[in-house]
Amino acid sequence: MVSRVRVWLNRTYAENVFFMDQLRRNPSDRAVEIHATHGDADSPVLAAADTAELEPEGLSPAAYVEYALAQCRRRGIDVFVPRLQQAAIVEHRAEFAAVGTALLAPPPQAVAVFEDKVIAYEAVQAIGVPVPQWWRVRTADELVAAVDELEAGGHKACFKPASGAGGVGFRVVTRSPFALAQLNGFPSPYVPLDLVVEALEQAEEPVDWLVMPRLEQPEVSVDCLTGPDNRVRLAVGRTKNGRRRGFTLHEQWLEPARRIAEGFGLHYLSNIQFRMYGDRPVLMDVNTRPAGGLHQLSLCGVNAPWAAVQLALGEDPGEMAPPFLGQDYTVVSAPRPLRPVSLPQQRAEDPEPLLPVTPLPADTRDTAAMAESVAPETGNRATAPA
Repeated sequence: MVSRVRVWLNRTYAENVFFMDQLRRNPSDRAVEIHATHGDADSPVLAAADTAELEPEGLSPAAYVEYALAQCRRRGIDVFVPRLQQAAIVEHRAEFAAVGTALLAPPPQAVAVFEDKVIAYEAVQAIGVPVPQWWRVRTADELVAAVDELEAGGHKACFKPASGAGGVGFRVVTRSPFALAQLNGFPSPYVPLDLVVEALEQAEEPVDWLVMPRLEQPEVSVDCLTGPDNRVRLAVGRTKNGRRRGFTLHEQWLEPARRIAEGFGLHYLSNIQFRMYGDRPVLMDVNTRPAGGLHQLSLCGVNAPWAAVQLALGEDPGEMAPPFLGQDYTVVSAPRPLRPVSLPQQRAEDPEPLLPVTPLPADTRDTAAMAESVAPETGNRATAPA
């Protein structure tokens, strides 16, 4: 009899409830038990897990590694999918292996390259992957100089933190003065340059921003599954153009993604994002973790989370290709169950776990299987044909 697989997801995005669903519905028909931890008692990943705990707050990276090792020992974790403190955790891969836990994450060198977007852009340029123009800025004068040069070339300027995930901190620069029109309707990413300059001049410490041209659609996120031998087993692009989503296997997107995944050893699951700069695709960002929208590949008949767990366990699934490409789709809001009772935040000195979660009935899981979060920990979206 094949033993069950015990998987742990630490403080992760709400969308990963669907990552969990796919592990349970794996094509190997293997029993999977999922442990989840989070800092928010109302995170849907806690409700979706078989067992769950609140994470202690305020731990240093080193202390978090000790906490994680203790979790793996106590819970008998076979595969750990770290998001929070990924860089610190992968430095201790041998220690996790010693307690019987495989890390579903790249090696330290790969994580370090892509923590800083400037280092990442320089590194991928060196292997022939095109990137947009960019400037690293820390002062108001540097910002204005970069914006002036971009606008002289006919581009809109935007900026984002040199390190960070998702679209946090992304803004588009405008020369229009702040006016009542900007207070009508929904909040906009556009910010007047004079207000940004004023904020920088009044700041007590420098910022660390990447300034670059605003890139055009389509956006293509290539989900890659790469083995510890640096060979890509699966690469599929997910296209975004306004509300319309779809899939692509075009080599203009997949070839540079494979080159990055294999060249830098992005083992297991990574997500490599491109947009258009003029008439050519350029790299936008690289995530050394599973993308929140990874579950959408199920519309192509692919279960990437399970294939990654197989690789982590030393069970190579071999070369994979989607048997078909799903139709175009969009995302819409949908509910997702939470735990019946919201519990107070756990104190660092109080390690008592939450009670095991009662699994949802199979039909309830199926109904909500294709949802995607509106934003981390704020709601869900479901995938539907456009």
